[in-house]
Amino acid sequence: MSNNLLGKQKKIALIAHDHRKKDMIEWALKNKELLSGHFLCGTGTTASLIAEETGLPVKPYKSGPLGGDQQIGAMISEGKVDFMVFFWDPLTSQPHDPDVKALLRIAVLYDIPAAMNRSTADYLLTSPLMNSEHERHIITYQNSVKVK
Repeated sequence: MSNNLLGKQKKIALIAHDHRKKDMIEWALKNKELLSGHFLCGTGTTASLIAEETGLPVKPYKSGPLGGDQQIGAMISEGKVDFMVFFWDPLTSQPHDPDVKALLRIAVLYDIPAAMNRSTADYLLTSPLMNSEHERHIITYQNSVKVK
């Protein structure tokens, strides 16, 4: 499979800031059946809470402020995460804000589906593309620089 091709079974990262963890757990419970057909991972407490509350296997990485956002970003760049649901808190300053911004940049750069709220997550999860292969269009340095 091409590194630019998202397979039928997606590798989904689930991330939520503290004030959004309850929303994430409620969303995961509501979508448990759909999520069960995919590989799940997440940052620290979020991954543990989702696994505990839903019974779904969720591979945990470090907490966001301790490097978890960077771990997920690295996995996106390596093709090991190809879908992200990140319920971030737009009203609270985060001590690891540069890491959050870097993670969002990597998701855009590597053209993965990324939901930042429940409505978008619902739309993406129920899309016909969710259970089919999908070609990503990755932005590369070579494509963005014109050579004279």
